[in-house]
Amino acid sequence: MQPSGPSEVPAETVRVARAAFPRGSLAIRVRDELGPLFHDEEFADLFPVRGKPAWSPGRLALVLVLQFVEGLTDRQAAEAVRARIDFKYALGLELGDPGFDFSVLSEFRDRLVEADAGRRVLDGILAAAGEKGLLKTAGRARTDSTHVWTAARDVNWLERVAETLRSALNALAQAAPDWLVQVAEPDWFKHYATRAEDSRLPKARTAREEMGLLVGRDGMRLLQAVWSTQAPQELRTLPQVEHLRQMWVQNFHQVEGEVRRRDPKDRPPGATCLVNPYDIEARNSVKRDTTWAGYKVHLTETCEEDAPNLITNVATTDATVPDVSMTEPVHARLAEAGRLPGEHLVDAGYVDAHALVHARREYSITLTGPAALAVSPQTAAGGGFTGADFTIDWKDEQVTCPGGRTTTRWNPDRSPEGTPVIRVRFNKSDCQPCLVREQCTTSSAGRRLTLRPREEHEALRQARADQDTDTWKERYKTRAGVEGTISQAVQRCGLRRSRYLGLAKTALQHQLTGAAINLARIDAHLTGTPRARTRTSHFAALRPAEPKLDGAK
Repeated sequence: MQPSGPSEVPAETVRVARAAFPRGSLAIRVRDELGPLFHDEEFADLFPVRGKPAWSPGRLALVLVLQFVEGLTDRQAAEAVRARIDFKYALGLELGDPGFDFSVLSEFRDRLVEADAGRRVLDGILAAAGEKGLLKTAGRARTDSTHVWTAARDVNWLERVAETLRSALNALAQAAPDWLVQVAEPDWFKHYATRAEDSRLPKARTAREEMGLLVGRDGMRLLQAVWSTQAPQELRTLPQVEHLRQMWVQNFHQVEGEVRRRDPKDRPPGATCLVNPYDIEARNSVKRDTTWAGYKVHLTETCEEDAPNLITNVATTDATVPDVSMTEPVHARLAEAGRLPGEHLVDAGYVDAHALVHARREYSITLTGPAALAVSPQTAAGGGFTGADFTIDWKDEQVTCPGGRTTTRWNPDRSPEGTPVIRVRFNKSDCQPCLVREQCTTSSAGRRLTLRPREEHEALRQARADQDTDTWKERYKTRAGVEGTISQAVQRCGLRRSRYLGLAKTALQHQLTGAAINLARIDAHLTGTPRARTRTSHFAALRPAEPKLDGAK
């Protein structure tokens, strides 16, 4: 790669573009307002020092973003560079520039994935917007997540194990064909030479279970052969063989020398359970009524009235990672990029006591979101006592219950997740004669409490009190706007369906999606396009206001 500095748009390209687009276009307006968004030097580490000269990586990065803005395939994007005046204008190309072969885009994406350089594309647009005063990060930001389906087709259990075995056989046939011919059973060529979907799988449940056990026995024999002393050791390091090993460990075991399918309770948790033979990093997850196999993406954006709402951070995880686990990583990334907000609006999934304290202490951020209420069998039935009804003396390490009894049984401990907690226990002799015992506990051994450290306990208690006020509710309304951002990303860029296999490539897709949405919003800001308002049907608008209960604020 031979870096070249940012170039001016050729005069002839300017003349033709102005004539063809007298009102401008997104690509033209973005180039006029922000100038060259990327420079070749930013991607120099992705290319070798010697070899055939590469097409400008700075321009390729912009092509990738414009491709997502307009929903183009690689062929269509390469054709647009070759034939469209506004693309040539945005890229600073001569009218006669032939562009590049469409395969260059795939090769450049692979380079970005290998170096985990997708963030550079999003950061380049944010840096240019910041220089023009279009990015304001010191105020408020909001974050939400949504599910992403894997690009691989959905398969049932029988297809999953059969395709995993077929993939391993194909890899071994390439790496050690002579060895494989010696160990392969004659029936393997009949059962695994073609895709499972091309075969007539049995419909009866018993027949399908028997076929699954046959695949399990064949896979077990292959694994034993690979790990035998006669097999070349390098075969064990093949990705497809390792995938086969993991799939068989999770789905089969041997009982008295016979291969059996594992019971559901004997299988690994969702975070490690392989669910697709084509995309080994995809995971199954459930959120309310939505069940999917794939990933999850978290979008963070600014939300100021006098500037475009720009996406400042995109984080992609597998589908099983809970939202609350991403609160701190999102803050860390925003701090690293210098884009920390003063207030961060999130939904309930991102809030817990630790997150509230950590955001304030480490990043000076006010984390605003609904805190989960205390739940117990007594409160679920109504009228029971929660931890908030107990008086805590932090200095003397003792707790007084609503019935007036005090305990000093105060034991620092760790939760199953490893976080510090305090275990408090009341004596049986205190709880048995208590007049309000039924409202407090059903245990015959006495009431037990699990407390967080003081700072977290008080932060959570304050958050629960604040979220019942009208001031907090009015301020929190701003968070709802991020739902529109997810909708725009889904409809314009196909956010909820991965275009590629694997977490790294899916993460790059989401970085490019964030960059594309930012360009579209900057263009809307330049043209004075008003933000869309939440649509309410004519019938829904007639809904009468619900009457407030007595004593309600």
